[in-house]
Amino acid sequence: MNIDVITNLMPNIFTSVSLFMYVLHYCNIVIEFCRKSCYLPNPYLYQVWSRSFASDNGDKFEAVVPFMGESVTDGTLANFLKKPGDRVEADEPIAQIETDKVTIDVASPEAGVIEKLIASEGDTVTPGTKVAIISKSAQPAETHVAPSEEATPKESSTPKVEEKPKVEEKAPKVEPPKMQAPKPTAPSKMSPSEPQLPPKERERRVPMPRLRKRIANRLKDSQNTFAMLTTFNEVDMTNLMKLRSDYKDEFVTKHGVKLGLMSCFVKAAVSALQNQPIVNAVIDGDDIIYRDYVDVSVAVGTSKGLVVPVIRDADTMNFADIEKGINNLAKKATEGALSIDDMAGGTFTISNGGVYGSLISTPIINPPQSAILGMHSIVQRPVVVNGDILARPMMYLALTYDHRLIDGREAVFFLRRIKDVVEDPRRLLLDI
Repeated sequence: MNIDVITNLMPNIFTSVSLFMYVLHYCNIVIEFCRKSCYLPNPYLYQVWSRSFASDNGDKFEAVVPFMGESVTDGTLANFLKKPGDRVEADEPIAQIETDKVTIDVASPEAGVIEKLIASEGDTVTPGTKVAIISKSAQPAETHVAPSEEATPKESSTPKVEEKPKVEEKAPKVEPPKMQAPKPTAPSKMSPSEPQLPPKERERRVPMPRLRKRIANRLKDSQNTFAMLTTFNEVDMTNLMKLRSDYKDEFVTKHGVKLGLMSCFVKAAVSALQNQPIVNAVIDGDDIIYRDYVDVSVAVGTSKGLVVPVIRDADTMNFADIEKGINNLAKKATEGALSIDDMAGGTFTISNGGVYGSLISTPIINPPQSAILGMHSIVQRPVVVNGDILARPMMYLALTYDHRLIDGREAVFFLRRIKDVVEDPRRLLLDI
């Protein structure tokens, strides 16, 4: 009886198992598809959402370099914020990675004590590289002794041995005559591109930061690629400054942000770009790409170098939205909290050298854009107005553009449109 029952049930069992294996097989196919498709374009993305660690007993964890952005493959370990023996909390930064664009923090995956540092300052690291080991059970050290300091007490036990190096240190005093001998041969070894400077007193040589290298390369590439030409104009700031003075208090009360001059120049640039779309375009091989949106890059100077965060879809923003966006980006730039996404893209750049007192300059195009607007300081100058000579707050404007794509006519019309809108902001309201 039991054998008959089992025999009758066998087909159903095999059918159920086959159906389960069939579903499992297609589940694996879906998982593999998601891993390779646009949902997970980079395996390092897993590190954004999960903390990477490895341990035998669950006590030790590894701090690794996080995902740094789609366009960033590696970075330089700039400095450690913590030392071995320091107590750290979960998600507390323990090191900083300097990339071509931003500085990224390496955070501790768990609370504990740093047992040891695996990487060294100056190393080139990639996402997933191990930086430090954190122990949850270790006790924080009360004092930190550097390796060089550990060696000195051992040597102090033999005072006679310490006196010998002091005697030998007097020998290099004869170095000045030796330094003079290579000087006649130095000019022959110097190259026009990278001169080998002879050592001098009161000088120090330090490695160039990665961000500065990136800025240097991009600016030089811009000069080598674009046929850059700069056209100038001047704008009377009287009406715009009066508008700002009349409505600054009401603007702050309603929008919670101060009304600055930059938002008006961004709106003026948007209007000019819409009137002259070629300035918002870019050359790509043998094609011209016209962009029907306006992402304005705003150059911000920081202690580590120039960064250019982007105001997205500036053509859809009002004055308050632009001011809030600028303040947010400026704050993040000052704190070093800008991400790769904050600086990616951009169709047109505005650089305000006037905040530093610059009277006039020729800005360099920010690739792969085709033009850049330079603002400068506001200075009271005599101007002829209706036959009278009056003192007016004047500003010089400079537009550097790629002459391969943009003709002088379009460039002058573009800058003239900005001048008209800034001198009479009512044009923006009436769209004239």
